[in-house]
Amino acid sequence: MSLNLRNAVIHNVSGNSQEQLENTIVDAIQSGEEKMLPGLGVLFEVIWNHSTDEEKKEMLYALESGLKK
Repeated sequence: MSLNLRNAVIHNVSGNSQEQLENTIVDAIQSGEEKMLPGLGVLFEVIWNHSTDEEKKEMLYALESGLKK
């Protein structure tokens, strides 16, 4: 992923409220467009980098649970 893309995504959502951020995430997921995946990845990177070890474990548990069939 290009550093320019990362910076652009962060710039586009910086200063957004929690509601705006949620709308951005929900819209990206509901659209089903693959072009939205890099942006969601950038947002996940921000979340991951600002999470405690316990929060990371919770995210990994949720991810693992969601991927089980």
